[in-house]
Amino acid sequence: MELNQKLRSLSDKNKMSSKINRLLCYLGGVLFMVTYLVNCGFYSMAGSIPPHIRSISIPLLDNETAEFGISEEITDNLLEKFTDENILRVVDEENSDSILRGSIIQAEDIPYTYSKEEVVGEYRFTISIDVEWVDVANDKILLQKIFKGWGAYGIGGDISTDEIDNDGDGLTDDEDSDEIGDARSFATKIAVGKIAQDILNDILTTW
Repeated sequence: MELNQKLRSLSDKNKMSSKINRLLCYLGGVLFMVTYLVNCGFYSMAGSIPPHIRSISIPLLDNETAEFGISEEITDNLLEKFTDENILRVVDEENSDSILRGSIIQAEDIPYTYSKEEVVGEYRFTISIDVEWVDVANDKILLQKIFKGWGAYGIGGDISTDEIDNDGDGLTDDEDSDEIGDARSFATKIAVGKIAQDILNDILTTW
């Protein structure tokens, strides 16, 4: 009788040990996959750029429009995004493996919607930039493209009550906590942010 109890106890312990081992193996596998995917995500972006290019310089963009201060705003936004991403080191032009040059060819307020009386209800401030990313060592153009970005605003001036999706995120007024401030300035900020993000994304996925 005692022998049977000992055998059952031993069997229960073995089953418990087996379950613990299976759980540990499962958790180990999950941890491995998470680590693998994170690392692959990082290296897939870094690996898409030619291996000899490890830095980028972004000189002040040329401005062919009448929009005052737009060159500085877009250039600063680009510098901030590339610095935050940290895939390419942002350096001065003399020490850079690549150079991102650009020229702002459009910055204008385009009527987007009209009332029944044909009065403009919504404008889209639209920016277009002709961009060129150059491999310095090989004197080769890696990317050449015209990028566009926009931000919307109404004629009322108060973007928190204009019933317009000013930044294109599908939210309006009370639903969107960042829709505050001067309407035209906010539209400019949104347009600049979109265009800078698109340029960054294209460079990271070009190769």
